[in-house]
Amino acid sequence: MPSNPIKRGNSAFRRARREARVGRTRPGAAAPTCPPILGHPNAPARTPAFDPADFDRLLRSAVMRRTLGRSPVSLMTAMTDWLGHLALAPSVCWRLAEHAAGRSADFWRDAMIRACGGTPPESSSIAPLPQDTRFSDPAWQQWPFNVIHQGFLAQELWWEEATIGAPGMSRHNRQLVSFLARQWLDQFAPSNFFATNPVVLRETLRTGGRNLWDGARNFADDALRSLTQQRPAGSERFKVGEAIAATLGKVIYRNELIELIQYTPATGTVHPEPILIVPAWIMKYYVLDLSPENSLIRHLVGQGFTVFAISWRNPGPEHSQLGMDDYLTLGIDAPLQAVRTVVPDHPVHAVGYCLGGTLLAIAAAALGRRRDTSVGTVTLLAAQTDFADAGELTLFVDDSEITFLEDMMWSQGELYARQMAGAFHLLRSNDLIWSRLVRDYLLGGRTPVTDLVAWSEDATNMPYRMHSEYLRRLFLDNDLSGGRYLVDGTPVALSNIRYPMFVVATEWDHIAPWKSVYKVHLQLDTDVTFALSSGGHNTAIVNPPDGSTKQFRIGTHGHDDSYVSPDNWLADHAPQPGSWWTAWIEWLRRHSSVRSAPPTMGAVGYRPMADAPGTYVFNR
Repeated sequence: MPSNPIKRGNSAFRRARREARVGRTRPGAAAPTCPPILGHPNAPARTPAFDPADFDRLLRSAVMRRTLGRSPVSLMTAMTDWLGHLALAPSVCWRLAEHAAGRSADFWRDAMIRACGGTPPESSSIAPLPQDTRFSDPAWQQWPFNVIHQGFLAQELWWEEATIGAPGMSRHNRQLVSFLARQWLDQFAPSNFFATNPVVLRETLRTGGRNLWDGARNFADDALRSLTQQRPAGSERFKVGEAIAATLGKVIYRNELIELIQYTPATGTVHPEPILIVPAWIMKYYVLDLSPENSLIRHLVGQGFTVFAISWRNPGPEHSQLGMDDYLTLGIDAPLQAVRTVVPDHPVHAVGYCLGGTLLAIAAAALGRRRDTSVGTVTLLAAQTDFADAGELTLFVDDSEITFLEDMMWSQGELYARQMAGAFHLLRSNDLIWSRLVRDYLLGGRTPVTDLVAWSEDATNMPYRMHSEYLRRLFLDNDLSGGRYLVDGTPVALSNIRYPMFVVATEWDHIAPWKSVYKVHLQLDTDVTFALSSGGHNTAIVNPPDGSTKQFRIGTHGHDDSYVSPDNWLADHAPQPGSWWTAWIEWLRRHSSVRSAPPTMGAVGYRPMADAPGTYVFNR
């Protein structure tokens, strides 16, 4: 009878274990090895055992992906905070019930008046917010659509009172609950549905339903593009390096993180002081070099300035350990040294946009601390240096949210651009989600793709370490404003900046609210020229003088002047038509020397290596 191989193997195993126990080996057998003593200097390296905490991180990462980048614990905490405080405030509940009953009675009264062809009292009509254009078409004033949209606006108003009226809630939770209520209501707006949108019904009758057929085709095309990670339809005509980012220049320096572009002079003489532009690393640099008529860089070159711009690399998982210190060293110090080599003996006009402006402010504070004269002036465009009131982005920033986000980035090595874009779309869901749904899928049209829209779809990833440090040290802990942000192991203070500063804020900025940007007046001990431009975070910055329909306010605050509150500043400075670009160019000229021959393209150690816009801008 054949022997059982399992029993035979077990017997051999027991024999080997018995021999090892008494210190014997079989002839020809290798000597048994014992597990090394931990910490012994001659112990061989061991593969580390699985850390149980890694399972926790993987679990939180998986949850974060399923919840579209939102911490469920943060959401539950906010809801519990609201419901708990509301339950313990019966007077608030009674007042809300009274308002609901009163508005319901007013609504049905007005509905009957409108049904009979009358006009209800103007005081009982609810007007949408100025930026809400969903019900601006005259068709919404016809019965029954006037009743439908008024009922929806009444619901919005009541829920706003309900979510902010519970006493005792934390500020963050109050804002988060109010935001969630708006997002929930916006899904059910009558403008989003075929049967309750008079504009869609009118278009359907006019075209015989062709709009719905075209909308279905648009939906299928967008779905395919989303699955294959292609850019939106219409963006193909804005090809980088041809239609946009086409200002002539050369890449003269490259490191692991950035390419430095020096632009070809367009005038016979230039101001000796060069301009170094530090854009935000969350998007591609060419927001400031769009189509020729919208390019700030081209405009500066045409005005007789030598311009350098940083093009950030789109990082991959292999760059996960790049931190804020690396962004300072590789992204500010290295290109600044290159500019100073190409244009020696003249200080630099440093310009920072959005996150790039925050990074530039940190670098300028560090330079000011050691009295470095490399920089002559600093310009911040829609950039915050105090994050206590950082707008609706703070809805996505608390300890729970950052912990879940860190774990998702830990598992990926980075934060994908599409994940970041989802958060920004939620902040402007009416414009970027629901209005587009109506325009593209119900009306059968296409959202026009401009150079700015094409750029906004060209986002970059965020390295794990850098994004974690940025959120915790700046957004959550506000270390820069509090004088706790460390550079080279020592805290930096913005009051060390002694360079004249030009600061631009935008009126309808949901990323860097203008009153938050204005706080720079409390932190600096230098002359500050402050400009407030009409428009949003990007549209107010990309505002060329030719054909500008916007306006701006501007004023200078001397380092010895008394502080003026933002509301008083707004009242004291009348708006003037046009673009802030013109005022800024004049300010740069006042802080520049007499024009002379332009510098060479590159210098020793910084020879041209590629044509602008370089190679990093094409990384996907």
